[in-house]
Amino acid sequence: MEFFATSSAPARQRTECAIVGVYDKGVLSETASELDSRSGGRLAKLVKKGDLRGKPGDVIILADLDGGPCERIVAIGLGVKGAFNRKQYRRALNAALTAIAKTNAREAINYLALEVVKDADSYTLARIAAEVAGNSAYRIPDHKTANKRPKSRLTKLGVSTTRSDRSSVERGLEHGRGIVAGMSLMRDLANQPGNVCTPSYLANAAKTLAREYRAIKTRILNEADCRKLKMGSFLSVTAGTDEPARLIVLEYYGAERSKAPVVLVGKGVTFDTGGISLKPPPGMDEMKFDMSGAACVLGTFRAIAELNLPINVVGVVPACENMPSGRATKPGDIVKSMSGQTIEVLNTDAEGRLILCDAITYARRFKPDTLIDIATLTGACVMALGNQMSGLFSNDDELSNALAEAGKRADDRAWPLPIGEEYAEGLKSNFADMANIAGREGGAITAACFLAKFTDGLKWAHLDVAGTAYQSGANKSSTGRPVPLLVDYLINR
Repeated sequence: MEFFATSSAPARQRTECAIVGVYDKGVLSETASELDSRSGGRLAKLVKKGDLRGKPGDVIILADLDGGPCERIVAIGLGVKGAFNRKQYRRALNAALTAIAKTNAREAINYLALEVVKDADSYTLARIAAEVAGNSAYRIPDHKTANKRPKSRLTKLGVSTTRSDRSSVERGLEHGRGIVAGMSLMRDLANQPGNVCTPSYLANAAKTLAREYRAIKTRILNEADCRKLKMGSFLSVTAGTDEPARLIVLEYYGAERSKAPVVLVGKGVTFDTGGISLKPPPGMDEMKFDMSGAACVLGTFRAIAELNLPINVVGVVPACENMPSGRATKPGDIVKSMSGQTIEVLNTDAEGRLILCDAITYARRFKPDTLIDIATLTGACVMALGNQMSGLFSNDDELSNALAEAGKRADDRAWPLPIGEEYAEGLKSNFADMANIAGREGGAITAACFLAKFTDGLKWAHLDVAGTAYQSGANKSSTGRPVPLLVDYLINR
């Protein structure tokens, strides 16, 4: 989708759709009032009749307009004036674009960005507009032979602004466009079924990124390479499947090579049956989303390459399946990680940490300034935080605060949770250096504590996105999170 900023007066700006706001009790916004005077007072008449009350989510489209600069006026209820905030702005704009998608309009202008929105400047409102428009236009890559989801005809969205704020709006639109590009790639990958999106498919997606963006370099390691590196923990997860594992390495250099990179490590289990510790059948189909951390890394790389960010970033993605077979790792088996530490595998369904620990060790060769891993790691995190916030764990308060603030700015929030030796006690093993699970209590925390055993000397954070990376039910699909959080963090670096 194409985005542009405009500082022309609404009464003179020609457009197919003008998106304007109406506050509670039918109070027209300044822009709505200005356009209404050019359209014979149609909005005011609807207010008088009680058909336009300004309740949040209300949508009315006026199409048969005589005179005036716009072909359609899309009036959106904004609720109580003075209480209009970022969340309501996002919802109002989404409602408007959903309504416009049912028309033949190919272009629209968002005048809601001229309203006073709590905790949002012109840059933020423009960025949100680009994100909402991009996500509204997104369609999952379904495999239906008929009744495919119709695509929105809207291809161009303008954001109205003042002359003084125009540069901030243009910057916000550009950043929003990059974030949407990253989210769309993540969603495209994660929404594919497990028989399509295999480790090799992810590796090819990384190669495609390198062909599309000269700043990205990709290297793919096969299982033989991983054996030479002594990645016994990673390879123990893929032992039961016929689908070969891949270690995907991406490098993006937007700054001087001498500057230490941020390393992103993404869990890439393209399908997780649980292995010998088999999952119950209900909901197992959703385990195609267990590679969301990997998809997030690829999506983030696409975003930063689109934006040409002046920063160095490395991605490390261990990609594999977790399947049961006669060759599969068994509960009680002991494996040796790349770090040399041994692990007693008490539960083969706690496999994400087994592949991440070797990927973290491998990432040390890049001498990272910061390392962040992203994983749909634990159902316990969903129990703790629901589907609203990602779990955030870190051994560095400054990094934790920076990621939490990025989440707030991006409306992609993460909530800090503790790690510590008292939680790691349950990982002790009589037979190895550690076990891969502890008790049921604090499961998201003990999983993070396991990963922390491989991060000595690193500035490290772990994002558990099991509850936020995808949604279940009738609207089952990838959300594209936490690409917005990570891109915001990298922009502000």
